[in-house]
Order: sequence, then C-alpha cells, then structure tokens
Amino acid sequence: MKLVIAVVQDTDAANLISALGKAGLTSTKLASTGGFLREGNTTLLIGVADERLDEVKSIIRDTCRTRTRLLTPGLPVAETPESFVGQPVEVQVGGAVVFVVDVTEFLKF
Repeated sequence: MKLVIAVVQDTDAANLISALGKAGLTSTKLASTGGFLREGNTTLLIGVADERLDEVKSIIRDTCRTRTRLLTPGLPVAETPESFVGQPVEVQVGGAVVFVVDVTEFLKF
C-alpha cells in the first residue's frame, strides 16, 4: 500500500477530488498555503493499493494542468524608485507536487 500526498492549487482541487471519486478512490483534504505566489493550496492524502498507484498518478496528471498567469511584481512603497513601473511577468501556476510513501501499516476504526 502507498500513501500519495498531492499538493495542488485550490482551483484544481474540486475536479481532482471528483475524478478520484469516479475511480472509486477516496482522499482526505487538508488546506495549505505556500509556494511562490503564497496562494491557497490543497493537500490531498490518498491511500492506494500498489497496483492502482499508476492510475492515481494518471488522474492527478490529467486533472492538475499547469497554466500561465501574468503577475505584476511589486516593491514596498518606501523602496520603489519613482521611475519604477512594474512590468507584468508571465509565471507558471498549477500542476501538482506529488509524494509517494510506502505504508507499513494501515488501520481503519
């Protein structure tokens, strides 16, 4: 058995949970924050049998696509030169960070 820990963007979480449910897989949702943009993330804990691990990774890959977004960099007002005008920068967001951990014992009460 494996424990899949998937950190996804909030905007992808509902679709991922739905896709996992359609495949007969359950998950536990944890709210989290972090990353480059300091935006809300969702961490899903997914317990899965070894033979279904590739299926779970495929569902995550298909559901949590990366996309680009324009971000205007900002400096604190006291440090901003008068001539400084923040130009939008294109950054990549979305996708998923996935950890797969061996489970030595699983108990359900």
